[in-house]
This record gives sequence, C-alpha cells and structure tokens, in this order.
Amino acid sequence: MPDDSSRHSITEATRSRAKFSDYARSKGAAGFISPHDDAQSAEFLSKPGQTAIVNPTKEGIQNFEIGVAWDNVKPAQPAPQKSGFLKKILGSKDKIIQSSAGVDLDLGCLYELQNGKRGAIQGFGDNFGNLDKVPFIHLTNDERSGDKEGEDEMIIVNGQQWDQIKRLVIYIYIYDGADSWASVKPQIQVRVPEEVPMVVSLGAKKQELSVCAVAGLENIRGGIKMTNYMEYFPGHLSLDRAFGFGLSWEDGQK
Repeated sequence: MPDDSSRHSITEATRSRAKFSDYARSKGAAGFISPHDDAQSAEFLSKPGQTAIVNPTKEGIQNFEIGVAWDNVKPAQPAPQKSGFLKKILGSKDKIIQSSAGVDLDLGCLYELQNGKRGAIQGFGDNFGNLDKVPFIHLTNDERSGDKEGEDEMIIVNGQQWDQIKRLVIYIYIYDGADSWASVKPQIQVRVPEEVPMVVSLGAKKQELSVCAVAGLENIRGGIKMTNYMEYFPGHLSLDRAFGFGLSWEDGQK
C-alpha cells in the first residue's frame, strides 16, 4: 500500500457529494461538461499529450479541485463471473448488479513532493490524505454508486502549499459494477478558481484494463501544467512503475 504520508486520518470523510463551484458551470446529473453544448465553459484536452497551463497570480494558487463524474449503468441481469481484473478485486462471488446505482469508479492520484516524498491518495485502502498537512491533498469522499447529483468524487489540493508539490498523476479505476469502460463515461475536471475547468474525457478505451492514468499535473514555476495521459494499465502496480513512483502495493477490498 502507499506510504504513511498518505495515511493521515480524516475526522469524517463526507459521504454527500460536494457541489460544483460556480466557476465550474456543471452540466447534467453527474456534472458533465459537453464539449459541444458548452464549449466556452472549459478547456478540453481531447488527445494524449495535449496540455493546458494555469499561471499563478500574485497571491499564488488558490485551493483547487480535481473532480470525476461518470454515467451510471443498469444491467438487466446478474453480473457474470469475471475471469479478468474484476474477479481479482471483487470480494463476493455472488455479487449481483440490480440497480442503476451500480458503478463504483474510484478517483486517485500519485503524488511527489519537492522533497522527494511520494505516495498515493485514493478511497481504496482509506488513503484520503490531508489538506492541511503533508501531502496537502485530500480526497473528500468515496462515492460508490455514481448516482448522486454533482461530481462523483473530488480531490482538493491546498493551493497555498502547491510549491511543496512537484507532480500529480490523476487516475481512475473500475472497482465494481461495470465490465468495461464502455459502460461508463468518465470525465476528469481540474477546477482552479477564476479559471475555466481543464477537462479530459476518456476517448479510446482499453476495455480489458482496469486502471486509467487520465492526466498529470506538474508544478512549473509555481503554476499548473496539465497534460492528457489517457494511458491504461492492468493494475496500480503497473501504473506506478510506468510513472516511476516506486510505491509498495498489495491486494485488498473495501
């Protein structure tokens, strides 16, 4: 599992969906921003390698949000036994998907601080982080259905401590309730106050791979550089190795 720096306890991680900030101009039940209907409200990074830049103000960077939303699904029959990645991570062999509140898609990030400290933030393993202490990153909740209004999960980064953060790798992974990425339509939004959201929607999908590195955030001279990665992996370990974090991981379940 990630190192101790990503294990700070939170008094109570909120289970209600945080509302979108006004500048996010959210759309739809899951906060989706359409590149066709609302093209002026966001900067879309549609292809791997595309970047967007946020320059710091005189006051630096304010607290900013990394949100994920997805479409829910309603399978018409019990989920079949899985032979791939879902079989490995599902805890019950008798699990049946019966309602529209059936997709558990998790948001996480790998982080590296300027002092070389590395770790991970994610609901799986209760690594919710800490906004006011190292690593200055906090996952607000672990939404297990994708069925509420607003975004499904959100990471908040302490902008006043952004200078202590070197880079983040934002990833999402299917934990439960969907056989493939085709069943959900994930969208990552990075929302900095007074800036339009920077958005990555998953396009080409590797259906057999459970983890997607969606985007990277780098501290460039105190500003934020966001890069579309959209790279898929069979698990957290391979994701970690691809980006050179070197953390220790172990299997488990919620």
